[in-house]
Amino acid sequence: MTKSMWLAAAAALALGTGAMAGGAVAAPAQKAAYSPPRTADGKPDLGGVWSNAALTNLQRPPGVSKLIVSEEEAKALVKSNPFVQLIESESGESNPDDALLEDGNADRGYNAFWIDPGSMLGKVKGTYRTSWIVEPANGQIPLTEEGRKRTQALRANRQKILFHGPEALPIPERCIIGFSGAGGPGMLNPMYNNNYHFVQTPTSMVIDVEMVHDARVIPIGATKAAAQAMHGPASLKKWLGDSVGWWEGDTFVVETINVHPDQGASGPIYLTEKGKVTERFTRVSPTEIFYEFTVEDPVYYTQPWKAELSMNARKERVFEYACHEGNYSMPGILAGARKQEAEGVAPSLGPGIFGTPIPKKGAGGD
Repeated sequence: MTKSMWLAAAAALALGTGAMAGGAVAAPAQKAAYSPPRTADGKPDLGGVWSNAALTNLQRPPGVSKLIVSEEEAKALVKSNPFVQLIESESGESNPDDALLEDGNADRGYNAFWIDPGSMLGKVKGTYRTSWIVEPANGQIPLTEEGRKRTQALRANRQKILFHGPEALPIPERCIIGFSGAGGPGMLNPMYNNNYHFVQTPTSMVIDVEMVHDARVIPIGATKAAAQAMHGPASLKKWLGDSVGWWEGDTFVVETINVHPDQGASGPIYLTEKGKVTERFTRVSPTEIFYEFTVEDPVYYTQPWKAELSMNARKERVFEYACHEGNYSMPGILAGARKQEAEGVAPSLGPGIFGTPIPKKGAGGD
């Protein structure tokens, strides 16, 4: 045996690997898997307040080809984010001469004070992500031709009837369920109120969604089959769907079917009566839940598609979102539409908070 072999064997024995004199030194020990705190019934404890706030969206933005980017690349992408640009434009002292109101865009009243989307791309498994969608690899929702026709027809019809009455306004505007798909199934990050309060018992998981104060009450079965037997009748279409859950090891799995057809037709996750969403929650550190979901619907999608994101621990409480208490927007919207009609003008949406160039505070008046 050569001197180098003796040294290798001695090193292996010193490390407690038990390597034989003629063998290779063992690989470095792997980092121990995280062991989550447990509830009284021995399940991983998902209870607490979590947030999915991030500047990453469901689909990858145009011109971006990679799912995972470096920190430098993430910072460069953030600079062009419209929310970041809006917040930066309103930083600093107010300037009475900045012409902020001259465009007549009333939507700009919904300014940076009201939004809280996060300040960086989402980090999943320690990597910055440009989209939540990981399958298909292009980060886009894989619509079928029928799906494209349906979404286009739905948008056109909504625009046609939008101001006919309260029932024609979008579901979140009526405070029925949350904006931007925050409530799920497939819980997505809106531009503010990105917090979720999980309350866990042996028989149920309750997810209190901050946006519009949705509440998902998910019964838990002892097995997958037992949970699936808890689904209600197909004739009962619920807002946020008919969800049941079960444990697979340390992962909490939720299956949702029979989403209300109005919700399924509104997106951003489109579903028919054939649709199903499977969510998986795994606590991977004291401050993070790895959250993934798979969407299946043969009418809308060419394949099942999958998304991944992180739920990050928060110390704050979640307070009630009182969507329309003391809110006069509904009569104001409809009264404005009737006024436009009386003037011979077709009612239309405003340009939105990003609809016109945003003058930088402090510019033009110093």
